[in-house]
Amino acid sequence: MPEDKRLGRRKFLKGAIGAGAGTALFNIIPASALGRGGKPAPSNRIVMGCLGVGGQGSGNMGVFLGQPDTQIVAVCDVDKGHVNGAKSTVDKHYSNSDCTTYADFREMLARTDLDAISLATPDHWHAIPAIAALNAGFDVYGEKPISHCLMEGRAMADAQIKNARIWQTGSWQRSQSHFRFACELVRNGRIGKVVRIEVGLPTGSPTGPVTFTDAPADLDYEFWVGPSRWAPYCDKRTHWNWRWQLDYGGGQMMDWIGHHADIAQWGMGWDKTGPTEIEGKGDYPTEGIWNAATTYHFVCKSPGGVEMHVANGGNAGIRGGTKWIGENGNWVWVDRGGLEASQKNLLHEYISPNETQLFHSPGHQREFLDSVKSRRPTITPAETAHRSASIGHLGQIAMLLGRKIKWNPETETILNDPAATSMLSTPMRAPWHV
Repeated sequence: MPEDKRLGRRKFLKGAIGAGAGTALFNIIPASALGRGGKPAPSNRIVMGCLGVGGQGSGNMGVFLGQPDTQIVAVCDVDKGHVNGAKSTVDKHYSNSDCTTYADFREMLARTDLDAISLATPDHWHAIPAIAALNAGFDVYGEKPISHCLMEGRAMADAQIKNARIWQTGSWQRSQSHFRFACELVRNGRIGKVVRIEVGLPTGSPTGPVTFTDAPADLDYEFWVGPSRWAPYCDKRTHWNWRWQLDYGGGQMMDWIGHHADIAQWGMGWDKTGPTEIEGKGDYPTEGIWNAATTYHFVCKSPGGVEMHVANGGNAGIRGGTKWIGENGNWVWVDRGGLEASQKNLLHEYISPNETQLFHSPGHQREFLDSVKSRRPTITPAETAHRSASIGHLGQIAMLLGRKIKWNPETETILNDPAATSMLSTPMRAPWHV
């Protein structure tokens, strides 16, 4: 719908949600306001389109389908198999055939009846559609890492602010209670002054031969390559395997930097800043199509002298997950598998109302929808995601060049190193640009 009507509906939703911004709409809107079968009436629902409906995108779509105040009306993907499968799932959920399919995201973004977009494309396709969606007035749930290069992330964060849109990054660990509690322990000084942070991420890469052929008829490969440097199609270049090719992703390091390094940032209160010095080493394959680092270890030094060590799990003695170490040797470690501490009693600490208490999320996608209605910033807005991803982007640059780089986190510039500066952005093939 036109922007004035979209804002009008949001004002209605904000009024309905009132002070209970974290409460699901179906708990506070009376049944009389809902349509038949308990489905929200048109004036009460958030209308969504899903852009990129492969593995991660279809998973996000499934969560949004399960929200009673949300309706998905459009799906978009350059792979016909993906988009037709997504349409089938949506139509089955609503018991109709109304979901519209698109191959070109620009056509979906031209619709006037959408409120929000779920974006889950390969990294090299994050910035262009995200900025287009924000400029068109849509709120966006966008996957991590937010960007394929650092300057794209800066442009995306600026576009969110300029357009006053809601953005939620898929760094969903912030919506898990044990990650939040770990960060509260650190924020409230339970391990004393932090002197070192260890971030352990996955690694690995596909192996074996690849076959160069014509692209399958169901895949618009030219559009899939899009703004990236052209490369011939092969059977293991697209979809899941794109992440191990630097033209499209950044290996498992960039795949996970928006998770464990993001938690490290949250625990330190560094959501709007970054390191000042970065150096490290990575092993980058020199043959074949997969060229992301298979092992890596880089160190980011903060203005206060804290060192953040980022490595593939097991390298340099760094365990997978996030670990903060205090000046007296006390530590807190957290991962998806649990929470540990040097002193077991820390795990039973009480965080009082007078201390720093971090946001209790009702669920990552749910919180995004609540923010669409309340207009309250989400737990992972674009600026936060950009600063977390910047850790990986800067580490990548330092490792590829094999030397220390100095960074000004306020101006977001590399000091006295033109070659490194040129790597902050990635050239795009015409006609694509940010």
